[in-house]
Amino acid sequence: QVQLVESGGGLVQAGGSLRLSCAASGRTFSGYVMGWFRQCPGKEREFVAAIDWSGINTYYADSVKGRFTISRDNAKNTVYLQMNSLKPEDTAVYYCAASSYSIYYGPGDFGSRGQGTQVTVSS
Repeated sequence: QVQLVESGGGLVQAGGSLRLSCAASGRTFSGYVMGWFRQCPGKEREFVAAIDWSGINTYYADSVKGRFTISRDNAKNTVYLQMNSLKPEDTAVYYCAASSYSIYYGPGDFGSRGQGTQVTVSS
């Protein structure tokens, strides 16, 4: 079982940037797809981005494409989400999640997730 701990959330003005980090432990990190999801109160969890085991292939929701960048450092067991040009609608709790696969097939692949970090974007 993998343990995931997110950090880096906070309050930022629209147009600003934040970088989220997710530290993983308890399982070999480098062999699996990692992803980010977000959830607003009263809404379903939304897929944000994913990255395959190599870090070469990345996948994004249309709503964040061109603004967010997912990356990973397998030596540090950490995955990142660089968020630029933030909008008020990006406000949510952001969760890191781990897949059981090395290749990304879809948002349903993910099981374990962290406790989340709050991102608030003011207008």
